[in-house]
Amino acid sequence: MKPFTKNPLPDQISPAIVEKLLKVESATVGHFMHSCFVDRGIGASNIKNRIAGTAVTLQLAANDSTLLHDVISDLRPGDVLVIDRSGDNRHACWGGVITNAAVVAGIAGAVVDGPVTDLLEILKHNFPMWSRDRSSVTTKLLAQSGAFNIAVTCGGITVNPGDAVLADESGVVVLAPDVVEAVADRALGMQEAEIGLIERLKSGERLGDITGASNMVTSAS
Repeated sequence: MKPFTKNPLPDQISPAIVEKLLKVESATVGHFMHSCFVDRGIGASNIKNRIAGTAVTLQLAANDSTLLHDVISDLRPGDVLVIDRSGDNRHACWGGVITNAAVVAGIAGAVVDGPVTDLLEILKHNFPMWSRDRSSVTTKLLAQSGAFNIAVTCGGITVNPGDAVLADESGVVVLAPDVVEAVADRALGMQEAEIGLIERLKSGERLGDITGASNMVTSAS
């Protein structure tokens, strides 16, 4: 059995849908969905970053990043590289050189289910990165194993090549291509309604009266 699997790049989410998704806050999606979020331990290196794009997936062995080096320059603008670290939380597969390669390729960002290193280089390039903190212990070029564009596990959920990814200061959302536009439309409607709610608060109304929470408390008392 060959140690490396390399599948073709997936079809990308349409630019119009990506543009719409970029206006969505991940926390708004959290008001009506629950199973599409990666573990909250995977967070943004820079909380000012927000990205949306197409998932390109990579599974790496614990201490081997050979396949990452092989494929990083083949990625496209609009791709979000999602890396399954096979449960390893010691070795950083992503550092300064990979960051520069990703910037040159023009990808939207990356989500790593493990630590990264060279954080200052990531921040210097304002590269959108979501990961599990940092580590000085790095992967090596060991040619052990890896798989590109297969279904992977990241932050406790399955991510398929071609899924839509939304990531911001609050977390990372992964959506199947056939539901992403409907989810974006619903979230944007809720965000528009929230603007009106805030205006009502500024006009002196009580939050509990607006949302109905106060009536619920009274009815339950």
